[in-house]
Amino acid sequence: MRISAPYRRGSVAGAVVTALAVGTVAVVGVLPGASAQAAAGCLVDYRVNQWTGGFTAAVRVTAGDTAVNGWTVTWTYGGDQRITSSWNAQVTQSGVTVTAQNVAWNGSLPAGGSTEFGVQGTYSASAAAPTGFTLNGVPCNGAEPTVPPTPTIPPRTPPPTTPPPTTPPPTTGPPPAGCGTAVLCDGFENQTGTTPSGDWSVNYPDCQGSGTASIDSTTAHQGSRSVRISGTAGYCNHVFVRSNRDLSGAGAVRYGRFWVRHTTALPTQHVTFLAMRDANDGNRDLRMGGQNGALQWNRASDDATLPEQSPNGVALSLPLPVNRWTCVEFLVDGTQGRLQTWVDGTAVTGLTADGTPTHDVDGQWHNRANWRPNLTDLRLGWESYGEGADTLWFDDVALGSARIGC
Repeated sequence: MRISAPYRRGSVAGAVVTALAVGTVAVVGVLPGASAQAAAGCLVDYRVNQWTGGFTAAVRVTAGDTAVNGWTVTWTYGGDQRITSSWNAQVTQSGVTVTAQNVAWNGSLPAGGSTEFGVQGTYSASAAAPTGFTLNGVPCNGAEPTVPPTPTIPPRTPPPTTPPPTTPPPTTGPPPAGCGTAVLCDGFENQTGTTPSGDWSVNYPDCQGSGTASIDSTTAHQGSRSVRISGTAGYCNHVFVRSNRDLSGAGAVRYGRFWVRHTTALPTQHVTFLAMRDANDGNRDLRMGGQNGALQWNRASDDATLPEQSPNGVALSLPLPVNRWTCVEFLVDGTQGRLQTWVDGTAVTGLTADGTPTHDVDGQWHNRANWRPNLTDLRLGWESYGEGADTLWFDDVALGSARIGC
């Protein structure tokens, strides 16, 4: 790899890398003896099976960066839903606000651990999706409800008082929530084998080494499948899964969204986990990955980085959290040469190129005048250029012409 940009290699001594911080709110009403703890990075997945006048919902709660000993989950209904029964949790409702507390046996969750409970209810005029999910008072990023387009098999519960329709369940899972008009929206639920196929293919950009890509049915953000990348150190071990969809419909201004989970902190040296070929830059890649322990963008043609790899620049980015699902969004504006990045819904200053060069942030990036990317593909995987092995999972990937959200 050609090294032409300053600060491109080596560690940043004394860099203070800022991380996303989510405040902790005291919890009232946790079961006696339970100690509620911080839930930064928590997830709440609400999966509903609905018919005329009634519904059941399976609610999966996942702790964030910190273990939870005693939990309270809340949400707000968008319609006139009324809960009539529940299981595996103590559930109460006041108006449109629902509060669910753990029972004796499922109150303790390790960091990144999950448990599931369920509710059954009725509605009259509207069953609009719930919003505002919290765990122990802390908003849960990416906790968008999932409303399948066709009914699914109800969870293990007593039969509802009003029988659901007899339409057979779909053979593949629904797309991830919040895709809107995205040209790509894939939770990998239609993958039937262990090797990515159909809409995805395994890709080795330079040469095939020991890195591997597979479909994993044991770890998923939603549903039951994800893509697993076993990334190893060394240049020849690059491995990716590449979308086979026609992505031209996303246009010149494209927004991306994916969920990622990994096991090892980003290393000091440069690594990549997302790459997109730029037809306006000699088909060289626009890459997202990490360096000096923090997230960064990299332009392969001139090795420019965003942010600059100075102590102040790196401090304006943040690490990619390990052992939990993280939502990463990006904007690449090919008409104005701008970049923007969000992590768990929050914009990252160091990962923003706004068109006006700023020292430590996008000064190096904008050294190239009139950079106007024309991206033609999307690949998720792992490239290491020296040190750096990691295991990553990707799920709920989307790409479109408008922001998709978490």
